[in-house]
Amino acid sequence: MSSPFKLRVTWAQPEDLVGHFFGQAKYEGVDVAAEISEWEAAGGVSQASVVGASAVPASAQMRELAGAICARVEAKLQANPELDYEKFLNDLPDTPSAQKPDLNTFHGAWLGRAAGCLLGKPVEKVQRVGIRAILESSGRWPLKQYFTAQGVPAEVLVRHPWNTQSGKTCLQENIDGMAEDDDLNYPLIALLTVEKFGRDFNTDHIADQWLKNLPAGKVFTAERIVYRNLLDGLDPMVVGGLNNPFKEWIGALIRTDLYGWINPGNPKAAAQMAVRDAWLSHRRNGLYGAAMSAAMNAMAMVTKDIDQVLDAGFSVLPPESAIYKACALTRELGNSDLDYELTVDKLYEHVDGMHWVHTVNNAALGVLALARSKGEFSTAITHTVMGGWDTDSIGATVGSICGAMLGGAAIPAQWADPIDNRLTSSIPDCDQIKFTDLAVRTHALV
Repeated sequence: MSSPFKLRVTWAQPEDLVGHFFGQAKYEGVDVAAEISEWEAAGGVSQASVVGASAVPASAQMRELAGAICARVEAKLQANPELDYEKFLNDLPDTPSAQKPDLNTFHGAWLGRAAGCLLGKPVEKVQRVGIRAILESSGRWPLKQYFTAQGVPAEVLVRHPWNTQSGKTCLQENIDGMAEDDDLNYPLIALLTVEKFGRDFNTDHIADQWLKNLPAGKVFTAERIVYRNLLDGLDPMVVGGLNNPFKEWIGALIRTDLYGWINPGNPKAAAQMAVRDAWLSHRRNGLYGAAMSAAMNAMAMVTKDIDQVLDAGFSVLPPESAIYKACALTRELGNSDLDYELTVDKLYEHVDGMHWVHTVNNAALGVLALARSKGEFSTAITHTVMGGWDTDSIGATVGSICGAMLGGAAIPAQWADPIDNRLTSSIPDCDQIKFTDLAVRTHALV
């Protein structure tokens, strides 16, 4: 007889959120020393977990205390002033969109996104030291192709196991088209939203499409908090800022590439669209990263010059923001002669233990890889994934930028052929959809 199944919802329970509230307070400069002391005195751990739930559920007493502490920290965060980012973007100079790119450019953006994501999927959560151990043990360091278990000693995989789901579908020996991933589902949602509601869609439209097309179990961190807030009947314009310690994590950045693709050469318009989407779930650096991704993708549609792409991304970042400072550092490092692994070391030192799903560290890693590679596709995606953290997400973003610059027909066969021009997805009417068809539909939105 099998043991009874017990569902444990991740990224949702107070005892699993309290450490993340402490982390968000740290990054906003909000004093929560009293709350940390109270939680630790009761036997709680103040350091946020790297996963979505603790190994053992908290007692009823500890859960109640965690909820109370989360509420107190949330009240302090709500009182912390925030930049009027919509005004910041509105005040930027207008840039008319460039001539409409050809279909091959749109195909490259979609296919490049898929390839960068697929490369990073098996080692999502493995992190940098494990990635290197896997590759060195099998004679494949530095990374030059999709991961494989062939030649990797069993003891290495015991210490650094593949991502639970992706190890079954995203290694060289088992790839069968592009596997489902939220990094591809969200661009599909963006496509469906613009197709249905037009270029003037709003945040409520994004919420509508989430509830109709995204299974709750396919969303995580900030998006899961928002999903719950929406089902409580709260206004889509406020749900992202309520009880959400993940509002600066990477979940908005991964949703916004399409807004760049449909605003070729116009980073401001791309960023403004991105913020209307991102506002549903993110604030502060979470918004800025989403806008930056859209802006870089907008410029990648019309230039082969990676500096123009990076300039577009920086143009939508508030200069005093944490993401601007981290990305400025890595752009400088990427353009230096310093050994690449040492540049990544310096980034890790700069972000000082930031969670592996945060926007700031991942965006800065993407900038580092783009600057060092000069936009060359294979170098860019492999350098990104070797850096660790949210490997599939930032790998996807870098892949879409470099894929657009290169064009779908020129993406090397080693990356394109295993994808087989098709995507698995639980989004309605999108399972086994062809990337060439997605390119046609996206092209039609310009």
